[in-house]
Amino acid sequence: MAETPTVISAETREERKRHHFLVELLIRLVREKPLGVVGGVIVLVLLFTGIFANALALYGFNDIYLAERLLPPSGAHILGTDNLGRDLLSRIIYGARISMFVGLGVALIEITLNTLIGMVSGYLGGKVDLIIQRFVDAWMCFPRLVLLLTIMTIVGPGIVQVIFVLGIVGGLGGATRVKRSAVIGIKENLYFEAARAIGTPATRIIMRHVLPNIMPVIIITFTMNVGQAIISEATLSFLGFGIPPPVPSWGGMLSGPGRQFMLLAPWMVMWPGLALALVVYGINMLGDAMRDLLDPRLRGGLGRYAGMEKTRAKRATKAGVAAV
Repeated sequence: MAETPTVISAETREERKRHHFLVELLIRLVREKPLGVVGGVIVLVLLFTGIFANALALYGFNDIYLAERLLPPSGAHILGTDNLGRDLLSRIIYGARISMFVGLGVALIEITLNTLIGMVSGYLGGKVDLIIQRFVDAWMCFPRLVLLLTIMTIVGPGIVQVIFVLGIVGGLGGATRVKRSAVIGIKENLYFEAARAIGTPATRIIMRHVLPNIMPVIIITFTMNVGQAIISEATLSFLGFGIPPPVPSWGGMLSGPGRQFMLLAPWMVMWPGLALALVVYGINMLGDAMRDLLDPRLRGGLGRYAGMEKTRAKRATKAGVAAV
């Protein structure tokens, strides 16, 4: 008896393509972007440390031991203690949780806002696009730091305030133009015009054709925004407008007592500064690697357009060989 051919549904084929895409992306990241792998490891360490801070820290972030104040690194306190006798390693571990919350929260708000604004501006075009872009231009005229300090003075310090202020201020900025340009590029394709010609609703066109095709751009900007958010939070905390003590923000640890006892106990500013620099470096390296691998405009990118071009090239090669 002849075997019955197996019928594979469209959903199964799409799932296999997605799985193959992720596997190929991971393989190329390991092979071609060693610094991206290092950045990914640093990001994973940050996430692991932030999630399990309570289990990893030997002391509470505000456990005060005045008899052990300003101790240099030792066996009992690996990174030393601060001016109140608090263990610096434990405070840096808890500070990783703050950086994780701020980085991911701010980046999520920024991506949501500038993606919505960019898609609406690029999709509708005309006067709506003109009005939105002039608003973005006006918003970008304000100095970012001055704007952040003014808003934080009004709303007051705190981690929730910092996340929302940084997310909204960044979400209304120039990243909307990147999404707008990507949407305008997609509108020039025939499948987009065909979808509009047959009366497909705008929401379905956006969800089916626009959003999936700009997903590489969204992923790239998200990774970049995480590092920028951590630096911005550290800047606000350093200036006294961010997360108030005794919450162990890395930027706050560099300010106040850190500056006051810098010469007497340099480890008070050295370790938080090193942790901040290392995390931001890792996030930026991972973001650069993801950009190189996902951006279809770059050679070897794994974006959907790049995949279409590779398919066309293979078909043309096969046709040429067959003709010969």
